Amino acid sequence: MKEPRKPGSEGPAPGKPGSLVARPGYEVGYAKPPEGSKFRKGVSGNPRGRPKGSKNKLPALHEERMKAIILEEAYRTIKVRDGTRNVTVPIARAVLRSLAVNAVKGQHRSQRLFSELLASVETSNKTTYDEWLKTAIDYKIEWDRELDRRKRLGITDAPPPLPHPDHVVIDIRNGTANIIGPATREELAEYEKWVERRQMFEEELEYLQQALEDAVDDNELAFIKQEIGQTEKVLKVIRRALGEKE
Repeated sequence: MKEPRKPGSEGPAPGKPGSLVARPGYEVGYAKPPEGSKFRKGVSGNPRGRPKGSKNKLPALHEERMKAIILEEAYRTIKVRDGTRNVTVPIARAVLRSLAVNAVKGQHRSQRLFSELLASVETSNKTTYDEWLKTAIDYKIEWDRELDRRKRLGITDAPPPLPHPDHVVIDIRNGTANIIGPATREELAEYEKWVERRQMFEEELEYLQQALEDAVDDNELAFIKQEIGQTEKVLKVIRRALGEKE
């Protein structure tokens, strides 16, 4: 009767190619690999070594690795308690919310920091918008002058400006500037299609209004009135899409 093998001594049968056989008296098991597969003393298990500079490799000149790490962490989502439920929010929002809560609780340092952050953001937004408003005003003035010059000299083959100065609407009282027309060639092509459709429906509306005056049959009158109503609705949508006042 064969003696059972000891735990951890299992392995390929002796004599088979590639088999690892433990020497007599040497147990193979946890933390005791077969002698044939053990690292030899004085011989590295990775003869090629670690790639040169892989541990302390500096970022390329165009990389800003720390900024990328900060942004990744800032917008990594975590679960936080919000009243009676858990919500998932970016870390940046969680930190700011904690700061605001502490400020409300009366912590002077949090109050000062929160006020400084808010003032900084509002100042930055106002500066950006003031620059946009000035740019829009200058653009409108300069192109109005240029188009007037072209008209006086009879220049008709020059490409039109995009956006057209008439489509740059400045509201000085409210301090706003909006573009209500096309700003690119693709938008211009789409805009011109809508202008053609507007003209087509305006002609259709004029025809229906004339037909309404000439109609005598009640059924015909009701049908024409219904068509006029539908056409006016379509025109309203088109004019709104073109940025025109209703």
